[in-house]
Amino acid sequence: MRIDPQSHVPVYLQIVEHLRSSIAAGVYRAGEGLPSLRGLATDLRVNPNTVQRAFDEMCRQGLIESRRGTGMFVSKRGAHSAVVKAEQTAKAGFKQTLATALAAGLDGDRIRELFDDAMAVTSKRAKVRP
Repeated sequence: MRIDPQSHVPVYLQIVEHLRSSIAAGVYRAGEGLPSLRGLATDLRVNPNTVQRAFDEMCRQGLIESRRGTGMFVSKRGAHSAVVKAEQTAKAGFKQTLATALAAGLDGDRIRELFDDAMAVTSKRAKVRP
């Protein structure tokens, strides 16, 4: 996980978004523990209060749950919620990209070709099947 201190997005929200993406990708599954607060703070070189704020936000959103004395765990509904959020984000990005392509006069077939090319390149980088 990389934190961009120059970003306009607060650090705690960057942590939330990274962990949400990791949950959606299956890095952390329902019932699995997240890294410890102190360990994550040390790894990211941020104040533990910042990580706590990210965890609090994720609990509020229902992505994770606290288990007294054992740490933070992905909630059952959290894994599903993370995937839904990823889908919504992807759809919004697609809409914006399609609007740009259509405004430039590209037809549907050319847009599909460009999408397929981008999917092939991205899939190879991510080492996943399209």
